Amino acid sequence: MNKAINIFIVIFLFLASFACAQKDQTSAISMQEFKDLLKSNKPIVVLDVRTPEELAGPLGKIDQAINIPIQNLEQRINELKSYKDKEIIVICRTQNRSAVAVNILKNNGYKAKNVLGGMVEFRK
Repeated sequence: MNKAINIFIVIFLFLASFACAQKDQTSAISMQEFKDLLKSNKPIVVLDVRTPEELAGPLGKIDQAINIPIQNLEQRINELKSYKDKEIIVICRTQNRSAVAVNILKNNGYKAKNVLGGMVEFRK
């Protein structure tokens, strides 16, 4: 039952995120902007909303990223409380789940931006 609910949530989030990703480009940054931020010496907060299995997969992970899978973000959002005054840069595989995560974060009073193209684009 719990697995079925998680699958439903992921499908719903995917469909919702597709619509969100297409509409709100002000809540997004380009891959080049993201890579420039990573190269700079500025402290940035990166949130990766992929599953732990994906982090161990071929696309790998970004070393300083915090990992909270999208399906757990609302329950674990307090883990980000110390970053509430900072902008959180959110990434996933292709940008769909991260767009949903940005909406969740914003609805909870956080500042967040989605990385366009996600890890697929990052590894190109």
